[in-house]
Amino acid sequence: MKPKRPQLGSLSSRFFAYVQLKKLDIVRTGDIAPILGISAPQERDLYRRLSGSGWILRLKRGVYLVPPRIPAGGKYSPGAALILQKLMEEEKARYQICGPTAFNFYGFDDQIPNVTYLYNNRISGNRQIGSLSFQFIKVAGNRLGSINSVKTRVGVEALYSSKARTLMDAIYDWSRFNSLPRGSKWIKGTIKNEADLASKLIEVTAKYGNMATIRRIGYLLDTLVSDPKMMNQLQGKLSTSNSLIPLIPGRSAKGISNRKWGIIING
Repeated sequence: MKPKRPQLGSLSSRFFAYVQLKKLDIVRTGDIAPILGISAPQERDLYRRLSGSGWILRLKRGVYLVPPRIPAGGKYSPGAALILQKLMEEEKARYQICGPTAFNFYGFDDQIPNVTYLYNNRISGNRQIGSLSFQFIKVAGNRLGSINSVKTRVGVEALYSSKARTLMDAIYDWSRFNSLPRGSKWIKGTIKNEADLASKLIEVTAKYGNMATIRRIGYLLDTLVSDPKMMNQLQGKLSTSNSLIPLIPGRSAKGISNRKWGIIING
């Protein structure tokens, strides 16, 4: 016996009739009360009941995502791309999907994360929005960039870090993403198969990488890139310090020293 489809009450039906007529995809506290002739507490209760039943989706306090039509089965389940697009618009924020989510997207890692990771310039922390989990990593605006815009199957734009930026971040943000030494292998394998990506990786490393990232990626690329002018973009960023850092942090810092890049080859 099939479960009964949830039924909308009169007020809820009027709500959906209005938002569909006006082609609204977002409603906020205060938008609907004067239209439907209800009080502010009644409006809050309406939003609470509709979001609690899955008819609409609570994006953040006082802001709700509304489906273009009443969802079949009474459950509205927008994808991560639409949720991010609308939430970032509300926050007036910039963002790019990164880390394990991007590692999987580009085929570096076959493990599908159950959290969507993203850099942005407004929000930090973990959030559950509907049935989806997000990790918002707040960064300065000048650390956002090198983006790949992708259309989802339903035509929603999703903003990913570019392939080169994703490889760089595997080295730069290794402790957050647990991506070393895997990131080193990804870089070597990718550049061997896609030599033209080397210049883009050098460019994003010079622009967005810190000194440790420049040293590690410089060392990894040194035997793969034959053009010294390209490598000079990274070498020119090196400090005059004589200190050495391990190629793979967290491991014993014992191994052959590479003075050119200030690296101890410990793995």
